[in-house]
Amino acid sequence: MNGEDVYGFVEPKSGKTLWYLIPRVNIQWMNVVLETFATEAGANKDQIILLVQDRAGWHRSQKVNLPAGIETEFLPAYSPELQPAERLWSLIDEAIANENIESMDELEERLSKRCCVLSQMTEEIKNLTNYHWFKYS
Repeated sequence: MNGEDVYGFVEPKSGKTLWYLIPRVNIQWMNVVLETFATEAGANKDQIILLVQDRAGWHRSQKVNLPAGIETEFLPAYSPELQPAERLWSLIDEAIANENIESMDELEERLSKRCCVLSQMTEEIKNLTNYHWFKYS
């Protein structure tokens, strides 16, 4: 891999997360991640998932292929405080902050392990991302 980027998805109500390590951030990889996410999250015509995203260019491109069962809502510009997933990044950073990482393979290994740990921390993540003003139907 040329680099490591992490896509993270969170269901605030349950604290469930899905994580994807990818070599770069672009529309091609966004499409791969969305397809994988839709499959793993069980999205389909009868199970609709609302995906809240910021306004990054690769999120809004006409070249993004939304899988069946995924609908998107874009946050207002410059409003990261409204995005629950933004609170995940500090948890990811704990695995690599202030560490000497010798290679991309080591970085990938550390990030992979951290994502596995975080996938099990549903209660902590729920407390971090389930804003009190969220309303569920």
